[in-house]
Amino acid sequence: MAETPKHHAPDENITTSERTGIQEDVPYLALDIGGSLIKLVYFSRHEQPPAEEEEDNANMMKALYDPSHPVRGGWLHFVKFETREIDKCLDFIKSKQLHYQRGIAAKVKVTGSGAHKFADLFREKIGVTIEKEDEMDCIAGGANFLLQVVENEAYTFIDGKKESVTIDRNDLFPYLFVNIGSGASIHKVAGDGNSELVDGTRIGGITCWGLGRLLTKCKSFNEIIELSKGGDLKRIDLFIEDTFGDQKYVEKHTEIIAPPDMNIGSFGKTIFENRTLEDFKAEDISLSLLEMVSQNIAQIASLNARLYGIKRIFFGGSFIKDNPCVLETLSSSVDYQSGGTATALFLRHEGFVGVVGAFVSHENKHGFLNIGEPQNVETTLKSTSSCHDPLWSFRD
Repeated sequence: MAETPKHHAPDENITTSERTGIQEDVPYLALDIGGSLIKLVYFSRHEQPPAEEEEDNANMMKALYDPSHPVRGGWLHFVKFETREIDKCLDFIKSKQLHYQRGIAAKVKVTGSGAHKFADLFREKIGVTIEKEDEMDCIAGGANFLLQVVENEAYTFIDGKKESVTIDRNDLFPYLFVNIGSGASIHKVAGDGNSELVDGTRIGGITCWGLGRLLTKCKSFNEIIELSKGGDLKRIDLFIEDTFGDQKYVEKHTEIIAPPDMNIGSFGKTIFENRTLEDFKAEDISLSLLEMVSQNIAQIASLNARLYGIKRIFFGGSFIKDNPCVLETLSSSVDYQSGGTATALFLRHEGFVGVVGAFVSHENKHGFLNIGEPQNVETTLKSTSSCHDPLWSFRD
């Protein structure tokens, strides 16, 4: 059951224009437009439920929303759209007049590949100019904001359980942030405005989805995740015990070589003679794919943590969301690869990190999101996105 957020009451001094849905001169909108999904964050003076003019429309809009959270003087709202249906996103912006300040079309902060691809469409359809923000800077900036402002934003995943982690703002830096999208990018964050892209890999969410589509014929990434829950790696991967053929010998020499149940080769059993794709279950293929991709990302992240002497690795990207196999693999692999010196942590707003970074780029100009005072916010694990396929939220 989702937790009920405890909110601060926003200021009650509401102007006429705010009552009609038009914000006064504060920045309140940013987008992260990838090849698959649009992430949108906007600010309002009061928590505004979705429009309820029609029941069907109301249900649809409620499904688009992630939980809202209070910031100074108002609320942040998180919304997702498919990029292929960008017109719906533009209609949403227009219907709520998010693109206006004092009755004048505003400039909108946008990051991601779509900041270039759709600039003309924004100008032609809703009359706004896009201000492009650097994607790598937005990732670090968004992670800093979430970790310093939203209480209970970070959590660990150990033995199948999520546990909130309290972040000491005076002891946050340095840390690694690993954004798992189409590929995975690794950022060393040394402070506010002080980050560096230090590594990455093209093996990421899109790799898992692409191979899964070919090997299992699944029509959505959600199917891959669901199938994996019934998978058994012993039927498809190669383990230490498989290479000896004598279980007693393996157990006798465990301290010398490795435990019998150590996985030493993803898809290792597929090489056995006369075995074809049809001989393997889609459930096992799905599980092996998820673990293979996650384990490799965790290893690269752990090596970077060792290189830079960093103890905490935060993972983000919607590849992680509602995916216990990935959470468990990243967590256990970081612990193993680092010898227990580094810890894997995760963000509750993992898919919105980049767009939050674009949003708070307004801060230096307006100061209404001063992160000097963290908010007492209890976040929720509930995902209310209308996007049933996590592939849509892979970063591009």
